[in-house]
Amino acid sequence: MTLQPERTDGDTSWFVQDRFGMFIHWGLYALPARHEWVKSNERISTEEYEKYFKHFDPDLYQPELWAKAAANAGMKYFVVTTKHHEGFCLWDTKLTHYKATNTPAKRDLLHPMVDAFRENGLRIGFYHSLLDWHHPHYTVDAHHPMRDNSEYAAKDAERNLSLYTDYLHGQTRELLTQFGQVDILWYDFSVGKTDRFEGKSREAWRSEELIKLIRSLQPNIILNDRLNIDQDVKTPEQYQPRGWVHVNGKPVVWEACQTFSGSWGYHRDEQSWKSVEMLLLMLIDSVSKGGNLLLNVGPTGRGEFDQRALQRLKGIGEWMRLHSRSIYGCTQAPPEFQCPQDCRLTWNPVTRRMYVHVLAWPFQHLHLDGFGGKVEYAQLLNDASEVRMMDRIPEESYGAMQPAERGKTLLTLHLPIRKPEAAIPVIELFIK
Repeated sequence: MTLQPERTDGDTSWFVQDRFGMFIHWGLYALPARHEWVKSNERISTEEYEKYFKHFDPDLYQPELWAKAAANAGMKYFVVTTKHHEGFCLWDTKLTHYKATNTPAKRDLLHPMVDAFRENGLRIGFYHSLLDWHHPHYTVDAHHPMRDNSEYAAKDAERNLSLYTDYLHGQTRELLTQFGQVDILWYDFSVGKTDRFEGKSREAWRSEELIKLIRSLQPNIILNDRLNIDQDVKTPEQYQPRGWVHVNGKPVVWEACQTFSGSWGYHRDEQSWKSVEMLLLMLIDSVSKGGNLLLNVGPTGRGEFDQRALQRLKGIGEWMRLHSRSIYGCTQAPPEFQCPQDCRLTWNPVTRRMYVHVLAWPFQHLHLDGFGGKVEYAQLLNDASEVRMMDRIPEESYGAMQPAERGKTLLTLHLPIRKPEAAIPVIELFIK
């Protein structure tokens, strides 16, 4: 039996079908181009950081190209940073001057992006930072750029964090009333307490009040867990869980958020870029454990996707064109089906098709434990060519197997010696 998470307030029915989304981190940090946390990492003051605000001019920005790149890669939804920790806003918010319309860009950058992705068939998601290193009433904490500036920190007594929280709630209202249906609201993140600084958690954000506001404005929206109150989806970041994510012993809807490289924002000199094959494996691995993959792009300061990202999106799209039905609508295989070595299984409970993703192509035979007598037909997914099968182990494959093992009900697939022309080949099994 396939695991079924309990229902939550948001509508996750489409989410667990679509499985694959694009994350976009874009802000002033695209100009220094050395990590989206550059202001904090380098202890940059707001006055010094102002140079990026004065020179932010994405003259090559064409959100239609972004949306087409995502759609062609097989992505079904996107989540964009409306405001990251630096406090800069992509839309024409009425609550601050620190927004795209006051830069050399001189325009709202979020509305055309939402329109472009929606026209290309993708659902809409907004990331919104709970942190804000620019707001005058945001107090110093362990991540604040001025945490080592004693003079700045001493003025916290004059700051009123509640006024910042009012601002946070006000911007949430804008985002949920000015852009039509919003499918995902992705907050980030609460700050832990240290010996030097107080933390910021659900009390600081007035999370319960904020969630009530969100549900009243967009009842079906999917809300993540980073307000320190579990909601619709868990969001493991920069790692792949070992199995289906559980909370209090129960399976939940979850999404791995990952980057192409070691940075979320555009990082000119960062070189640890993942291969197309590794990125596909992360997608397959997530779905095989009942989860989604949200894969991030950090656009440049001129408003384009990095060529390294475009190359990988193209490669992912080539694979997805032939193999997407092993992803969409799929989930973890029922426990009676054992995943063979060097493989991942995904299962579509509606079509009753099992997908064997072969990560290391074997020589001639692939043995599937628990599949014997249960499969009516097998084929390679890339070209629908038949894969011959038998419900026993061929004698030449016995090797050192014990007699008791030989009697198990296994399904043996006869594979071509040459690996198919696919980054990760997939075998489609039609279950009886």
